Amino acid sequence: MPQLQRSTGTFTFTQWDERPVAGEEGGVRITHAAVSNDFHGGIEATSSACQYTIAYLGGSGDGSYVGYEHIEGTLDGRRGSFVIEQRGSFVADGIECAFTVLPGSGTGELARLSGTGTFTAHHGEKSTPYTFDYTTGE
Repeated sequence: MPQLQRSTGTFTFTQWDERPVAGEEGGVRITHAAVSNDFHGGIEATSSACQYTIAYLGGSGDGSYVGYEHIEGTLDGRRGSFVIEQRGSFVADGIECAFTVLPGSGTGELARLSGTGTFTAHHGEKSTPYTFDYTTGE
């Protein structure tokens, strides 16, 4: 049976391009964001294909998002790529997110990767720490 491993590190948003889809600024609305991230630590990678759909619930700052992110680089020294599915919500000082590896999305030495992780992004912080629990099917 594959052994569960834990990887930690940080990522930094390097690009955030958000555009309105429906609704009005200050009210309930939906937006789409194309995002790029740089990962460091257990994951050493650049993500240039991260897409979020965001639902804002009015002027209070409440809301949530879903998205997919393609990550290509290394995970604890294993080279390949994989896609994570993210679900997050806005909290008082930032964003809380849980993510899961999309089954069958791994390539290279990560071809049989599965796992879940979390991060909390705080407003004003340059880097965001993540925790990722995974197996490589080995």
